[in-house]
Amino acid sequence: MVAQKGKDLLLKVEDESTGSFVTVAGMRSRRIAFNTEPVDATDFESVGRWRQLLAGAGVQRASVSGSGIFKDAATDAQVRSLFFGGSIVNWQIVIPDFGAVQGLFQLSALEYAGEHSGEVTFELSLESAGPLTFVEASQ
Repeated sequence: MVAQKGKDLLLKVEDESTGSFVTVAGMRSRRIAFNTEPVDATDFESVGRWRQLLAGAGVQRASVSGSGIFKDAATDAQVRSLFFGGSIVNWQIVIPDFGAVQGLFQLSALEYAGEHSGEVTFELSLESAGPLTFVEASQ
């Protein structure tokens, strides 16, 4: 796989009125991380007292974060509404030449910032709230 453009990593939220996914406006940076909390199954008979982990156990989760600017009032209002409502909705993360990860996420952090001589920016964080699906990119 060759290098891809960062701008092609897209963060999309499902539009409840149409059921289609729309890109969150003005995202300048995005990040997705997958984690599993291991389950320690070490006991007094563990060889050399080395930790043993239980395969297939533990809690899996995904975290998504991004920052950018709101290009219109509608996008700002939608994201604010999701945060203050504590909503859990479908999000989609498109990873170029890899595929798309989709599932339920909750908007867990929303921050605004601004420089005196610049635009207002935002940062947001999402936490997975259920099973995720992955669809490979078509080649």
